[in-house]
This record gives sequence, C-alpha cells and structure tokens, in this order.
Amino acid sequence: MAKSELFASLNDIVFAEKSPVQVERDIINSYEAYTGRSLARGDPVRLFLETIALVIIQQRNLIDYAAKQNLLAYASGDYLDHIGALLGVTRLEAQAAVTTLKFTLSAEQQSAVIIPAGTRVTPDGNIIFATLNSVEIAAGELEAEVSAECTVTGTAGNGFLAGQIKKLVDVFPYEMSAVNITDSSGGSEIESDENFRERINIAPESFSSAGPYGAYEYLARSAHQDIIDVAVLGQPYAEPGVVEIYPLMTGGELPSSDILELVLAACSADNKRPLTDLVLVGQPETVKYELSAKFFIDRANASSAASIKLRAESAFDGFMLWQRSKLGRDINPSELNHRLVEAGAKRVEIYEPEFAALEPWQVAIAANSELIYGGLEDG
Repeated sequence: MAKSELFASLNDIVFAEKSPVQVERDIINSYEAYTGRSLARGDPVRLFLETIALVIIQQRNLIDYAAKQNLLAYASGDYLDHIGALLGVTRLEAQAAVTTLKFTLSAEQQSAVIIPAGTRVTPDGNIIFATLNSVEIAAGELEAEVSAECTVTGTAGNGFLAGQIKKLVDVFPYEMSAVNITDSSGGSEIESDENFRERINIAPESFSSAGPYGAYEYLARSAHQDIIDVAVLGQPYAEPGVVEIYPLMTGGELPSSDILELVLAACSADNKRPLTDLVLVGQPETVKYELSAKFFIDRANASSAASIKLRAESAFDGFMLWQRSKLGRDINPSELNHRLVEAGAKRVEIYEPEFAALEPWQVAIAANSELIYGGLEDG
C-alpha cells in the first residue's frame, strides 16, 4: 500500500514478501531441495504447490497490510483513528455550512416579534438553513440578524451567495421576509486521512504551554478539517508578544470570517495560549501572477500527441493548484517546466511568471493563465 507523502523521506517498509513469482519460486525450490526431485510444469505436485502458494501470497498481503496499519505513514481509516487516540487526537466530524440571515418585517409592530431558534429558510426547497438561536425584532424596529446553519452536514450548503437564501419555510402571523447577507461557507465532509495524519504528526507540539510554532499550528488546523496550511508568525514579523496566524483552506481558498473566528477561538483559549500572547488571526495575503507558457511535442511521438496534450493541460492545472496550496511557496516557473516535460512535452517556453519569493503569510494565485500548444518539432 502507498506511503503518505508526509513521510516521503522515509524508505518504504515491507513486512512480508508478497511477490507471487518469488513466493512460488521459493516454495518449489524448497520442495526440490528436500526431495531431490525436479518438478516439471505439468507435474501434479507442482500444481498442488502453486495452489498453496496462492494462499500464502494472500496471507502475506494481509500480514503486510496489518503491520503497516500500525505506522502513521501507512495507516488509514479506523486504524488511523486508533493511532490518533494514543495522542488524544480525534478525527474532525463533518460540519454544516453557516450564514447570517436578516429577517425583515413589512411594517413596525407595537410589541416585539420573536423569531425562534430553528426557523428555516431555503434557497431552492432542497437545502435548508435553520437559525441557531432565537432573535427578537424589537417593537418599532423592522430588522434583526441571526446566524443560521445548514440542516445537513458536508459541502452541499456551501457557495450560496448573499441574497440567494430567501424563501421562508416556516409560517409567521406577520408579513416577513428573510435573506442571507453573507455567503454560506464552512460546510465540510469528515476529515480526510491525510489532514488527520498531519495533525497527529504535529500533536506532540501542543503538549507544550510555552507557545511554540507547532502548538499554534496544531490548534489552528484542529479548528476546521479544510485548513491545509497555517502560517504562525512571531518576531521578527510581528510585534513582541503578538502571534499572527494565517490559515489556508483546501484548494488554496481563503478562509471566511466564520473560519477565522473558529481559529481565533481555538488558538486564544485561556487554557491553550500563554498568558502574555496576543493572538491575531487573518486571511493570507494573495499575490497575483500571470501564467503563460507554450509547449512542443517531439515529432517522433506524433501518434500519442493527443494524450500528451491532455497530460500537459492536466500538469498545467496541477501547477496552479500546487502553487496556491501552501503559504509562503515561491512563484517558481521551474516547477511548471518540470511538470510539462514530465507530462511528455519535448520543450517548454515559459513567458510568465518570473521567479518571485513569497513571505510566509502570502499565497500565490494565478490571475490569468494560458497554455499554448506549439505543435510538433524534430529533435
């Protein structure tokens, strides 16, 4: 089974030889050595031993798999959960998307109007958001705002723009409207193995109460399962006694205000941060760059040019994702050249961008991108 990229520097471990050819060869060679008898291809004894070899191969695969599930580099699913339990780290459950709703009366009322917790509003009749708390529109007032959460967990409730969630499901004795005034966000599936594995790996950092980088990184990443990277800055980047934290979301997305509040709450709790630390949480700074390149395919590979072109386009998209998936990652056109050549390009001309070094709190995002196929060429 594959080893996590987090432990790429470690050599692969094999607990049991699984090669069918090698296992079969070992069994037959042992039999021939003990009996002094050579087994031909159609020999009934050889056929029987090949059947035994199949069972042994399956057992060795199970042995290798079971042993690797005890190692953080290989473990997955429930096995990874058990490794996390040793350090008191649990997998983050799926979360529901959240937004802020504004309720508006058509006319002022002489007494306060209470909108109970659980009041439902929907954008399309399928996805429903329910208010988290009751809210009151005071007498003589027309509006009140309250946070609401999607009734189903996962990403289904994400991405509704302000103004799209506006159909009241529940009936009120007043003429009233509702609408979301913030984009819905924060919904996520259960934490992935890779993100969970990385949190387990840095969990020991949180055992210290002295405020090391790793402790704040662990606390920030534990605030939400879609946080894939965190920049934690102290001196010389921040003022003495100030800790600045910048989370980055899956796919290089910037965190919403709700996510920033979760991170701040996780990192500034009285029982987590040192008494003298002032914790500030903000969005990473985006550094825009233009991306333009042309690639050529060797004429000798003309028969597979179509598949090479598809691989090159995938590599091009992969570069943009790679570039925006980590804070402080320099804008590096050499990486794009490497990916395109690896995809099958003979030669690459990169017009933009030039190399640029980034600060730890910055993330590079392509403003515009263009990949040109230059055709076939000899050589």
